[in-house]
Amino acid sequence: MATFTLKVLNPKHIVFQGEAESVFLPGDAGEFELLAYHAPILSLLKEGEIVVDWKTRIPIKKGMVRYLGGECVILLDEQVARKAKVAQG
Repeated sequence: MATFTLKVLNPKHIVFQGEAESVFLPGDAGEFELLAYHAPILSLLKEGEIVVDWKTRIPIKKGMVRYLGGECVILLDEQVARKAKVAQG
């Protein structure tokens, strides 16, 4: 499956960086999934979890996402971003 570059950042550090096949996001108007070759998008994010490739979960309170040209950048509120949790199994 095709991949894209994903960066999840907060003001102090990189929460996640790497290649991804999919990222599931809690958008302000509803949940949505981004895949490689998605149309350009800019959206606000609400409280929930970012799920990368159905394995890595990143809890958030709010943020924003931009997907453009095969690169997805997610900016998070500094106080809520924690280390990404990778599902076992």
